[in-house]
Amino acid sequence: MKQELTPTNTFQIIDEILAQQSVNLLSLSPQKTLITSFTELGNLIAEQNTDIQFTTTIQGTLESIVRTQLQNFPENIFWDFDFLVSSMLRQALNADEGAIAFLKVFGEKMVFLTEMFGNKTEMRFRYVHDFMYGFEWARWVQKEPQKRAHIEPFCLVFLDYLLVKGQELLQRIKHDQVVSYKLCETGYRNPFTFSREPEDEYRLLTYLAEEQLIPVAVWDWNACPVWNKPFQEMRQQLALKLNIQPQRR
Repeated sequence: MKQELTPTNTFQIIDEILAQQSVNLLSLSPQKTLITSFTELGNLIAEQNTDIQFTTTIQGTLESIVRTQLQNFPENIFWDFDFLVSSMLRQALNADEGAIAFLKVFGEKMVFLTEMFGNKTEMRFRYVHDFMYGFEWARWVQKEPQKRAHIEPFCLVFLDYLLVKGQELLQRIKHDQVVSYKLCETGYRNPFTFSREPEDEYRLLTYLAEEQLIPVAVWDWNACPVWNKPFQEMRQQLALKLNIQPQRR
């Protein structure tokens, strides 16, 4: 008997992929330890759209994003996806070119971006935290707030900016023109002066989350992204306060 296609068994596939990789699915939320399952996120999607083609496409898009993150950021610590999924859903349902076409483009850009910044290129960043939790987005908005304040963290416009920035950075690395992006002794790049070893990254980000100093609360389906705080400076100051050691290069 053919199994009925439902959000539960469709999105459960992603949960099974994560389970097979033995990922410790930590949430950055101060209220919970583990992330919202993709089965639960699938049920939230189904509350807004039950079209089978749409459900299959959004599941496939998310599966490709998750697989790419696992392959290119195997040491990533925090895995929240709630707001990314709700943002992707909202954009798809509002897209002029249609939801399916939008999801295809969104998925391709997210996968390419993840591959570009991950451990299989010269970029070699260790975590997706700065992207997923909005630090890069907030810094970008702060440069031209009048033009950018209305642009969401997972909007195609911002993804395109990161793709261009990534290509430029790869060129600078290739020609040895980087200063703050030098490889650390761990083999990863860290543009910050403080250590981002897993225990330090965990301590710093959980403290920032408790103080409500994360630009995008990705663990919240209805998050309201915040750009107008000095996140970079506060992060540096907090690293000092927590006595996180300088990065060894």
